[in-house]
Amino acid sequence: MTTIADSADVDAGARIGAGSKVWHLAQIREAARLGENCVIGRGAYIGPGVVLGENCKVQNYALVYEPAVLEAGVFIGPAAVLTNDVFPRAVTPQGALKTEDDWNKVGVTIRQGAAIGARAVCIAPLTIGAWATVAAGAVVTKDVPDFALVAGVPARRIGWVGRAGQPLRQEGGQWICPGTGEAYIEDDGTLRLA
Repeated sequence: MTTIADSADVDAGARIGAGSKVWHLAQIREAARLGENCVIGRGAYIGPGVVLGENCKVQNYALVYEPAVLEAGVFIGPAAVLTNDVFPRAVTPQGALKTEDDWNKVGVTIRQGAAIGARAVCIAPLTIGAWATVAAGAVVTKDVPDFALVAGVPARRIGWVGRAGQPLRQEGGQWICPGTGEAYIEDDGTLRLA
């Protein structure tokens, strides 16, 4: 059953998947599409046309600006921001207030199972790889590979994580998840399941 809090602002043109929950003061704009079983936390913002796959969680006060695309199982931590403007200005060079027609919106794409930590900022355009983890407070300015663990300002890869989100341990020529025992192989700066 879909649950939408009375204080949430959900545009009539938004599509909300079955079993999704939209909590207090969240705003979901026109043409946004949420898959099944998504959770949108208190005060979160989902911009026009943003797409979320099934089983995504967008925590309290996170801002997901259009044209972001989140694949299935993505986690967005509290107060994280996905930007959409490479050269932000309120006004044109002539001093006139910018309109929708003055923007060249670019988006953040987040692949399946990835997680963005609390208060992290992802500067569009970029792609966060599948099952990657962005540490809390990081500022991501370039693409993140699948399974990468990135942290800092600007964010840099500091390790690898598995599908369970735990940092991997290197054992011989493989990387092993301490939680699941899954083995991964690193090859030229990328990681894949063995």
